Amino acid sequence: MSHSIERVIRERRTIKSFTDQPLSKQTLLGLLNAAVWAPYHSSVEPWRFIIFMNEDRRQFADAVLATYTEDELARFGEGVMKEYCLETPVHLLVVIKQDKSEVRREEALLAAATLIQNLQLLAWEQRIGFVWKTNEYNREADFQRSVGIQSDEKLVGTLHMGYINEDKIPKARRRKSAEDLITWHDGSD
Repeated sequence: MSHSIERVIRERRTIKSFTDQPLSKQTLLGLLNAAVWAPYHSSVEPWRFIIFMNEDRRQFADAVLATYTEDELARFGEGVMKEYCLETPVHLLVVIKQDKSEVRREEALLAAATLIQNLQLLAWEQRIGFVWKTNEYNREADFQRSVGIQSDEKLVGTLHMGYINEDKIPKARRRKSAEDLITWHDGSD
């Protein structure tokens, strides 16, 4: 392994600018097959994936634009089509089953978030980046039907993915140290 885990964690950034190099199905499958080793509480993995790539990115873009008002379409429609159909190689949706139990729903959501973090770190090692979005359109019933989310499922996030445009990697933002965030209960004064 060329990077330590800590180094990859510290280097990883949200990426919004990609090269035009396509991602292959084999690359995506490799990343997902490793990412699914995320921990989960139940006996059944709670997630599944919906992927839009190549010409089918148009279906994804159309589903997003169908949630826009006429004013939003006039202002942003052309840019969204360009971004989602030409500039972003892959749109990967992570969905979970909506269990009747609130506890199991929360556990599935947290497990899926862990899976997404695994995916981010694995992808970063291959110079693949993404932005994890949870925009308003993610919650729209028409959008969910259009992209194939079933009525008993919840969309955890839309991952817009591609090979990293190395010239557009954001700088690291300052993080608080763990010392500033801990309340110790250790029996000492």
